[in-house]
Amino acid sequence: MTARKVVWQFIEGRDYRVMRHVHRWRAPRWLRIWMVWATRLGDGWIWYSIGIAVLLLGGADRFTAFAASATAETAAVAVFQVVKKASKRKRPCQIEAHCWATVLPPDQFSFPSGHAMSAFAIAVPLSIFYPQLQVALLALSLSIAASRVLLGMHFVSDVVAGSLVGVALGYGSYLLFR
Repeated sequence: MTARKVVWQFIEGRDYRVMRHVHRWRAPRWLRIWMVWATRLGDGWIWYSIGIAVLLLGGADRFTAFAASATAETAAVAVFQVVKKASKRKRPCQIEAHCWATVLPPDQFSFPSGHAMSAFAIAVPLSIFYPQLQVALLALSLSIAASRVLLGMHFVSDVVAGSLVGVALGYGSYLLFR
C-alpha cells in the first residue's frame, strides 16, 4: 500500500469518527442557533457588507485592502470549484443523517470547504490592513469553518484544508497588493 493511501485512510477514518459523533450529538440550542447563523453569514452577504464598509470607511488603504480581499476571494472560488469537481468527495450529510441540522448544501461535493476557504481568504488581508478588526474577522472565520462541520456539511479535513488554502490565498493576495 502506498504512503498516500495510508495517509488518506488515516484521515478518512478520523473524519468518519468525528462525523458519527457530530451527527448524533444534540448540541445546546444556543450553539445550534450560532452555527446556523455562522453558516448563513458565510454564504456571502456578510463579506459583501464588509467590502462595502471597507470602501466607504476604510481610510487611505481602502482600495488596496478591498482589491486584496476581492482577489483572494476570486482565487478561492476558482480553486475550490476545480478541486471539488476533481475530488468528488461525498458530504457527511449524504452519508449519514444528522440529528438536528437541516441546512442544505450549496453544491454536491465536500472537499474542500468553500465557506472556510472564502472566509479566511477575505479575513486574512483585511486583518493585516485593519489590525483592529483582526479578532472579529478571525472569530467570524473560525465560526463559519466550525459551523460547516457541526452542521454536517463537511468533514474536519475539508474545513482544515479549505482554511489553510484560504489563509495562503489571503496572505498571498496581501503580498501582491501591499
